[in-house]
Amino acid sequence: MGNELQESQKAPEFDLPGDGGVRIRLADLRGTAAVVYFYPKDDTSGCTKEAIAFSQLKGEFEAAGARIVGISADPPAKHDAFKTKHDLTISLASDEEKEVLEAYGVWVEKSMYGRRYMGIERSTFLIDKTGTIARIWRKVRVPGHAEQVLEAVKAL
Repeated sequence: MGNELQESQKAPEFDLPGDGGVRIRLADLRGTAAVVYFYPKDDTSGCTKEAIAFSQLKGEFEAAGARIVGISADPPAKHDAFKTKHDLTISLASDEEKEVLEAYGVWVEKSMYGRRYMGIERSTFLIDKTGTIARIWRKVRVPGHAEQVLEAVKAL
């Protein structure tokens, strides 16, 4: 812990298995802006709403020059099922080892009903085309979030 990323820092590289059997690498997104969002779990209500919101706005993000990648610790097969079930069009990457989650500082201690556990803090990073973090949203509230991120992309 303690490696809290700041805006204007270089974004940590990643190379993860994605849905559909592809590798998703930050290096491959250079030259476009990247919206990298971290979410706790496939097919839970908040995560589903967030993924659907980003999918619905995908065309607008692409028109504004940005690609979207959602990352959780779920295995790729779960991502495939999640995408199919909800007609998601965004890329999903799997960080089962939690190395990228740690690098981005989103693998944190959480508590629910007095029980403490490690989990993913819902967070979004807007990375510019040079690989620098332009904006960070932590402890994201899902309603309206995708729209806020889109506004930030347009302002890059």
